[in-house]
Amino acid sequence: MKNRIKKFREIHNISQAQLAEMLHVSRQTIISIERERYNPSLPLAIQIARCFKSSVEEVFILEDE
Repeated sequence: MKNRIKKFREIHNISQAQLAEMLHVSRQTIISIERERYNPSLPLAIQIARCFKSSVEEVFILEDE
């Protein structure tokens, strides 16, 4: 699943480490999600979107198969 996490982090001036701390996950988890190597669970995706005051659909892009 594609995502715009890096773009949202830059807009909100939040580092990977800061986002990880806000979400109670490791920085490696944020890196893996940003690099599209790991798809977050729905609850984590919702938490990420809330950090950016956005919807899940704005942060994550579902690809048509």
